[in-house]
Amino acid sequence: MQNQFSFSKSYSVQEATKKLERYCAYQERCHKEVIEKLRNMRMIPEAIDQIVGHLIQENYLNEERFAKSFARGKFNIKKWGKNRIVRELQFRDISAFNIKSALKEITNDAYMTTLDELAQKRLEAITESNPQKRKKKLADYLLYRGWESHLVYDKVNELIS
Repeated sequence: MQNQFSFSKSYSVQEATKKLERYCAYQERCHKEVIEKLRNMRMIPEAIDQIVGHLIQENYLNEERFAKSFARGKFNIKKWGKNRIVRELQFRDISAFNIKSALKEITNDAYMTTLDELAQKRLEAITESNPQKRKKKLADYLLYRGWESHLVYDKVNELIS
């Protein structure tokens, strides 16, 4: 019979620091992810503070850099709108200053072009023949992806008359 308690490896501060340096070097991380990882490694709060401080000092952890990278990635790859990006960054406890800075990574031209391409591509996939239902399906899709409602409704009305 298996023991009901799982004994995970315990880490010294040096081991945990090295592990987190690799974790942060692999991909941009936010403070919340790093702290969560350290808690899962069963590190005490004092050690967590010490390691996070080290990671910031050595530039493994940079919240502004994370926010900019996150915004660029979600916009370019997943075609998310600004509302969704902001919501996800807030969920990760990113400061308002860094969120504003991250949104500057997205040019207005690229933003509008992406909205247009996304809306047209989605519209081609909607098989509904009723124009009102087509509008609703397209609007719901774009709103879910985090595009601002005024832009969504203007685009829907432009594409479906």
